[in-house]
Amino acid sequence: MKLMVLDGNSVVNRAYYGVRTMLKTHDGLYTNAIFGFLNILTRLVDEEQPEALCVTFDLHAPTFRHEAYADYKAGRRPMPEELRMQIPVLKDVLEQMNIPRYEKEGYEADDLIGAISRRCERAGWDCVVVTGDKDSLQLITDHTKVKLVTTSGGQSSSRDMTPETFFEEYGFAPIHMIDLKALMGDASDHLPGVPGVGEKTALDLIRRYQSIDALYEKLPDIEARPAVIKKLQEGEASARETYWLATIVTDVPDFAFSPEDNLRKEPKTGLYDLFVRLEFSKLIEKFGLHPENAPPAERAAVTVSVEQVTRAAQAEALLDRWRQADHVAVLALPDLTGAAVYWETGAGEACTAELYFSRYEGDWNALLGALFAPDIKKVSHNVKDLLRALLESGVEGGGFVFDTALAAYLLDATQGSYELSRLFLRYFGAELPRPLYLEPDAFSMLGDRAAAEASLDSAAAAVEALYGVLKEDIEKENMHALLYEIELPLCAVLAEMERAGVAVDGAELERFGADMAARCAEKEKTIYDMAGEEFNINSPKQLGHILFEKLDIPPLKKTKSGYSTSAEVLDQLRGVYPIVDEILAYRQYAKLKSTYADGLLKEIGPDGRIHTTFQMTVTATGRLSSAEPNLQNIPTRTELGSELRRMFTAAPGCVLADADYSQIELRLLAHISGDETMIADFCAGADIHAATAARVFGVAPEDVTPQMRRSAKAVNFGIVYGISAFSLSKDIGVTVAEAKEYMQQYFARYGGVKRYMEEIVETARQQGWVETAWHRRRELPELRSSNFNMRSFGERVALNMPIQGTAADIMKLAMVRVRDRLRRELPEARLVLQIHDELIVECPADQAEQVKTVLREEMAGAAQLRVPLAVEAHAGANWLDAK
Repeated sequence: MKLMVLDGNSVVNRAYYGVRTMLKTHDGLYTNAIFGFLNILTRLVDEEQPEALCVTFDLHAPTFRHEAYADYKAGRRPMPEELRMQIPVLKDVLEQMNIPRYEKEGYEADDLIGAISRRCERAGWDCVVVTGDKDSLQLITDHTKVKLVTTSGGQSSSRDMTPETFFEEYGFAPIHMIDLKALMGDASDHLPGVPGVGEKTALDLIRRYQSIDALYEKLPDIEARPAVIKKLQEGEASARETYWLATIVTDVPDFAFSPEDNLRKEPKTGLYDLFVRLEFSKLIEKFGLHPENAPPAERAAVTVSVEQVTRAAQAEALLDRWRQADHVAVLALPDLTGAAVYWETGAGEACTAELYFSRYEGDWNALLGALFAPDIKKVSHNVKDLLRALLESGVEGGGFVFDTALAAYLLDATQGSYELSRLFLRYFGAELPRPLYLEPDAFSMLGDRAAAEASLDSAAAAVEALYGVLKEDIEKENMHALLYEIELPLCAVLAEMERAGVAVDGAELERFGADMAARCAEKEKTIYDMAGEEFNINSPKQLGHILFEKLDIPPLKKTKSGYSTSAEVLDQLRGVYPIVDEILAYRQYAKLKSTYADGLLKEIGPDGRIHTTFQMTVTATGRLSSAEPNLQNIPTRTELGSELRRMFTAAPGCVLADADYSQIELRLLAHISGDETMIADFCAGADIHAATAARVFGVAPEDVTPQMRRSAKAVNFGIVYGISAFSLSKDIGVTVAEAKEYMQQYFARYGGVKRYMEEIVETARQQGWVETAWHRRRELPELRSSNFNMRSFGERVALNMPIQGTAADIMKLAMVRVRDRLRRELPEARLVLQIHDELIVECPADQAEQVKTVLREEMAGAAQLRVPLAVEAHAGANWLDAK
């Protein structure tokens, strides 16, 4: 039998700092630590399959260690308020999950874990200790192992520490972890150890003498430097006190515990309601939870009738009625073979019309065309995807007045998911029926057709319910123009772009891939010759061995699994060790071949074009992202990477017209900050980087060197992203002191920018958010975090989001303006790509000049700023030539 015990405080802390997104419910309760804790818990339970499970917690009260040693854990920072508020809720969750919880006044969670592990062993059980702290490593035996948990970037991982793995890492038995800490101390617990003895010396001494008793017994005749011996002699009392403090108590008195009392049980019925409150829709599904009674998804105050539409005359009567309605809520199946239309018919009454191709006797395409025509005002969810499906069926949809997914995204851009069921749970505290209508076999003989149709009906009703709430919130947050003038009109633009796709020269792409493969092979041979043996260049472990052991290159960074061979590390060794340059070149060729040449070839459709998907609700800044494939990460910084753009071509008889904003973020920095010097430079048409260099370096404009301009450019763009002097020094190859001096000179010359940076961070700290010129908002709970790194991240976002987000808003407005004008004046031209600050139009070759004029005028006119929006436009047979 096996019992798993979690160190609750340790794991929840790792979860809190590991999940960077500060998740919170609609009513403001933070949940990221709870969510992360449960993910760690469920993953490790699946991995270990223990028969019994429990969690220990520290109490907010002094322990026997505090009473014996006043400085114990002194100076430890208090728990952040955002985490503190989650602890009692987490305990409620564990209660509802039927997971026993242990706490005892006067003792720490570690002591309870120690007692639990030893009682398990006496009962013949195995024990698995889950913690992020190394204190528990002293408990490791043949029947107790420790799973050390770490979290990073929202992902958790764990490492099994057994007697064998512990000895392999430390070189002594686990129980002597106490002796190690007795010598080196523990800053986090404020344990002194032996003053002046660090981890390296302590490890060496314990490996040789095993315990402090054996060590002090042999003093002063041990093998060590005289200075070390002196420190050990003077620090013996401190070492022995630290030993006592660091020893986990395994015989906690009056502690009622038996492994059998912790056998796993089914969750209590209250867990469903608690997860609903916490908006854990995915966990509800994962745990298979259901409410005790029927889910309150229906709106009790509304009586809903259902009408199955089978005849053309019946459909026409309904269409007339919908044309007169204020709006209807519509959801369609992805393949457009069915739809549900929900509308309110009177006070407390509503109707759902079920439209299915399989039982409709009339012209189905005509019905779709009429339903999705502009004269019927419609509310839906993910309008852009619906519009693309309609275009692929030959129907140009219109008349959409609201998109519940887009609205929810605008109101909270950091939620990550805007599924209908999750939003309904968030805003109404109730679950929708499972969306069976989205399952592949839902409407086949294998599926439950009635249940699938009912789930689509419920979803359409949910869209209407969300519309009522979200519409009010959009108005309250002053996002009217953002939704109705930018995001909603953009849905049609993006649907058309996705449908059109962009032509790609497959043969040229194959040739490019073959060239990269040949270059990889050449580099492989060169690297093997330089290394003196063949090895797997793509294996970090093997590469680390070659570079840092066989070739004796000084390692810059180590990871848990060995030497780091990341791009960041190798970049620092570039130009010093020739083999490193060859490896970096090999990686570049391999990436170009696998990700781009091979990857893009797979995405070319039967029409010879790639049809990417533009994602509207992914980035927190409002920028569009691209997927399947991602065309926004086509490399441009290297000449070889830029060659990929040559593969993107125009249709026969056409060219690509490419236009991009020049330095839009810097222009927005000038506009938003109101810095008169920067505004004057832009209005005068000056080279902003050269002008900045002249001011920062104190030289005449004509004396600015290319290197000065490059440095000034790095400062200009770095300022927008809240760059530090350390990062700037790495970017431009100077000392940190020199980089700091550059920044000080910059702020002295551009006082308005400095004032903006100070004011926007302070404003964000006070109100908890920042916004763009169109009131696109980004919540910043990170600014209230007690964690320095998280707080610094929040400050950088506060600086950049108003600028980058406003740039995104302007680009979206420009896309709508360009598309509308092309439809009016040059209908044969069409937008095919949007890449960051760049728009690409495919048009007949003889219309290239007119299209470039449209691009320049509409993009420049998308916003009126204190500085001109400069747009550069070119045309060519392919994307590279159009640049």
